[in-house]
Amino acid sequence: MTSQAADRPDTVGASRRSKLTPEREQEFFDAVLDQIRQCGYDAVTMDAVAASTRCSKSTLYRQWKTKPQFVAAALRSNRRVRFADIDTGSLAEDLRQVARAAGDWSRRDSPLLQALGHAVVEDRELAQALREALVEPDVAAIRNILQRGVERGEVRADHPALECVPAQILGVLRIRPVLEGKEADEDYLLCFLEAAVLPALGLT
Repeated sequence: MTSQAADRPDTVGASRRSKLTPEREQEFFDAVLDQIRQCGYDAVTMDAVAASTRCSKSTLYRQWKTKPQFVAAALRSNRRVRFADIDTGSLAEDLRQVARAAGDWSRRDSPLLQALGHAVVEDRELAQALREALVEPDVAAIRNILQRGVERGEVRADHPALECVPAQILGVLRIRPVLEGKEADEDYLLCFLEAAVLPALGLT
């Protein structure tokens, strides 16, 4: 799939989109995302995904005409709101729960984000799919947690640090592997939260 034109069957344009069960479609999505994590975006091919899922390359191309379309669909299928159920009644404790949850799933998401880094710069659809799947739901959930803290009177609504919290938490999650070659695991995120985020909000 490093060369989409060479890799794609000539009959794709004339083929109708075949019907797949949701389970089978998810199998394709999981396979392509796993291969991106393991091999990097550029190294993944339709042949490899087809082999790992025991289907023909033509089957994949009937569903998704290009590699970016396929990967974008896979990302959207894995959209998760990971912080939605966090509500302890305390803003500081809610943010600690966010740090624990983020540290837990960073082992799986960080390699995927790094592998897609250059590709999302070049492909707008892929970039948007990545935002919809792995960025926007988490940002929205953190903002909801912050808003509940405002409504409880734990922090004032015009506190300048509120706007920065999603970028602080999600930013350090993404950048630590680049800067230090280490995951932003639960211990690291909790330390960062206690040292930087909570003091900025005036919380303990």
